Amino acid sequence: MKQTLFFAAALAFGLGACSDSQFDGFKRAESGLHYRFFTQDENAKKVEEGDGILIRYVIMNHRNDSVIVDSKTVSRDGSGYTGFGLQGSTFKGSLEDGMMMMAKGDSAEFIVRADSFFLKSMRYNELPPGIRKDDFLRAVFKIKDITPKDEIEKERKAQMEEQEKQMKEAEGLEMPAIEKYITDNKITVKPTASGVYYIEKKKGSGPSPSPEDTVVVHYKGTLFDGTVFDSSEGREPIVYPLNRLIPGWIEALQMMKKGGKAQLVIPSSMAYGPQGAGRDIPPYTPLVFELELLDIKPAKK
Repeated sequence: MKQTLFFAAALAFGLGACSDSQFDGFKRAESGLHYRFFTQDENAKKVEEGDGILIRYVIMNHRNDSVIVDSKTVSRDGSGYTGFGLQGSTFKGSLEDGMMMMAKGDSAEFIVRADSFFLKSMRYNELPPGIRKDDFLRAVFKIKDITPKDEIEKERKAQMEEQEKQMKEAEGLEMPAIEKYITDNKITVKPTASGVYYIEKKKGSGPSPSPEDTVVVHYKGTLFDGTVFDSSEGREPIVYPLNRLIPGWIEALQMMKKGGKAQLVIPSSMAYGPQGAGRDIPPYTPLVFELELLDIKPAKK
């Protein structure tokens, strides 16, 4: 029988309490949730929907005490405490209802039906292996801290304002950065109407691809400082319908022929725009690509 020290300590409290619950030592709330408190500040402010909570938890199968999930395995610092925002009850008598009975510093245990937890709270399509339809789950919770929802909203708003400020600054710096790159690298070609600089390195032959064709391309993408953020070097070339690529590629590849090579300087409006792409490409970032068009596979008529 699996059992954690955290859960074992919880069992030492409240076993003799009288209640209308079918489980010894538990009380039954109006929602149908079975509960018992180990520590409780009845006068403290309770958790509300939208609050952020820092919580330690262990969830076990009531039938055999097997541990289903222990927050210690997912906490970043190994303390067992993990934070998340409480988004409301997923069913009547849910574990979320139990958390909203608690205050900062409280510790408690709750019992819920396993099928309701997995199918409604976790949104599984079916019960996990080893869980029966008539099983119950025991969940031991300890709340270390609560961040009120209005503070979370205030912080979220401040973060959004800071992001908008940074994006506006990046937008203002993009054009000077492009002009400097073009000058420093002695690029003499004129940009297209969309702002793409197309520098041919090797002529190809045959027809150019149409947007519906599939292209086979080797490529390398860099930032203006030379940082490589993606490359097909040492890998298979990409094989993609042309119209599913970024706008700068769509435009440039239609200027190329099979076997051709080109360098592109692409403004963010023809790449990843104000949203950027992951951690490597910030918002409003112009990019440099080296492309080699290996093959064209005409679209099926």
